[in-house]
Amino acid sequence: MELLNLHRIVDVTAAEGPGLRCAVWTQGCSVRCPGCFNPQTWTTRGGALVPWQELVSRVLAIDGIEGVTLLGGEPFDQPEPLGLFAAAVREAGLSVMTFTGHVLEELPPSKLLDSTDLLVDGPFLADRPETSRPWVGSVNQRFHFLTDRYDESIFTTPNRLELTIAPDGAIELNGFATTEVLEALLEGDHR
Repeated sequence: MELLNLHRIVDVTAAEGPGLRCAVWTQGCSVRCPGCFNPQTWTTRGGALVPWQELVSRVLAIDGIEGVTLLGGEPFDQPEPLGLFAAAVREAGLSVMTFTGHVLEELPPSKLLDSTDLLVDGPFLADRPETSRPWVGSVNQRFHFLTDRYDESIFTTPNRLELTIAPDGAIELNGFATTEVLEALLEGDHR
């Protein structure tokens, strides 16, 4: 049984890809982009080891999502178990969006790549911020429509920032917001 090393799961989000999705952050990253939003995911220590079949069961029990987004860490550091997971959820009718700090041309063939509908590739470059396309942090990052599930119409989706406060008071944040949106929130302008 192959285990996934996971950092975090958000069962339902509108901030991590097209439509409502389950977002899965992996633990461990060999790319380690300077200025990364999630440096806590770089080490392989500290994650939760989960059988890929268990994650499939969890995701398929979520009502109302159209797909899964795999983020990192670096998903392609775990291509075998994530590939099995991605193939299973796609077979059940969900879409798969995968982010990677590698470029497509350098990724070896894998079940994960074969089971991805929408791939976002390229390292995060802190000195080249993206301001027009959703979900990406720098202008070099590319969208690859690997199936006909999505097309460029997704670029009209606005970036979103989601804040969750758990019953124990723990605060979790996910999504992406421009500096302007963050400044407006801090100033009390809740557009």
